[in-house]
Amino acid sequence: MTLPFTLLVQLSWRNLWRHRRRNGMLLAAILVAVGTVVFANAVIRGYQGDMLNDAVNNLAGHVKVLAPGYRADPSIDKSFTIAPDWQPPLDPSLVLGWTSRVRVPAVIMSERETRGVQLVGVDPERETLISFLGEVDIIGGYLEGPADRRVLIGKALAEQLDTRLGRRIVMITQGSDGLNREAGFRIVGLYDGEGTGVEKVFVFTGRETLQALLDTTAITEISVRLIADEYGALAGRQLAASFSDLEVMGWRELQPQIAAMFAFADAAIFIWFTIMMIALGFGLINTLVTAVLERTRELGMLRALGMRPRAVVAQVVIESVLIIGVGLVLGLAVGVWLVSLLDEGIDLGRWAAGVEMFGMRTVLVPRLLVADLVLVAIMTMIFGLIASFYPALRAVRIKPLEAMRR
Repeated sequence: MTLPFTLLVQLSWRNLWRHRRRNGMLLAAILVAVGTVVFANAVIRGYQGDMLNDAVNNLAGHVKVLAPGYRADPSIDKSFTIAPDWQPPLDPSLVLGWTSRVRVPAVIMSERETRGVQLVGVDPERETLISFLGEVDIIGGYLEGPADRRVLIGKALAEQLDTRLGRRIVMITQGSDGLNREAGFRIVGLYDGEGTGVEKVFVFTGRETLQALLDTTAITEISVRLIADEYGALAGRQLAASFSDLEVMGWRELQPQIAAMFAFADAAIFIWFTIMMIALGFGLINTLVTAVLERTRELGMLRALGMRPRAVVAQVVIESVLIIGVGLVLGLAVGVWLVSLLDEGIDLGRWAAGVEMFGMRTVLVPRLLVADLVLVAIMTMIFGLIASFYPALRAVRIKPLEAMRR
């Protein structure tokens, strides 16, 4: 006996309502599993987004151009020049902003303390478009242009130096001729970054001011920030073709530790999803096997009336698909709802010292990606189909005569 597909669907749907308690528990399990996966993925994606943003903001950009050997010996000797009207050879619609800098190691001295820092000469207007200087709070004022002779230092560094806004400090670095250069600067502002690590490292002044101190017209780097990380490889190839004698590197090469943690977050999503789906699969198998055993007499009678084995398999599989589909939709809705409740982020301020060690911000904002939702939906259905075949095959093995004797 060959049953139409629509009739098999109707039979499967009615069978689900015959065992409301058992199927309700299975539906709840699917809902919790899917909702938990969606929420956990969003939290991890939020963590990834913070890592990516911090890596790009930390003067790296998505792509950076450097002179060969600069990373091993970050001195003004490892520098290069560009034309005053130079523009990145990239599609302007993909570029959020770019800037050139002079960045050299230096010693900063206050009246009481001395520290080693990175002295960075910047174009303030361009810098705010692509680095953390455009996001942090600044106490006092900001640099007014590339010729500004004042400095902007981190709040934590000011505490270490026991100095304050408006005071003078002395910077010592090595000029283009290899001799030490010394100059006094006045502190125009204190920036308050997400972590104290950045605040203790970078000291900013005007790019032209630093070039004059070093007696050079060269720069040490060009940073380009794109509208999305996915265009980094394309931008890298185009810049490499334009600067054949220089190094063009992405943020992953410049900050391998953050890149490794970024990849680990992807692995964590996959592991967590796999664990939840395997657990859900075992629960689904147990529930469907129980359902088959409870319906032994019914299935035997259908076989005796001429229902073909493949129709029995199809009915059990369709029942599984229906309940998984309903649970999946509800689970996705619950996961999205939970994420929407945290649109202002999760406050981790009380664990600030610990979260900074892992490159996290004190406020973690979950991020929902459509690709993740689609992946969860597809993989849940695949796991559900695989899990439903064993109970379906077991139903086929039921012998009609033995089933009708029960």
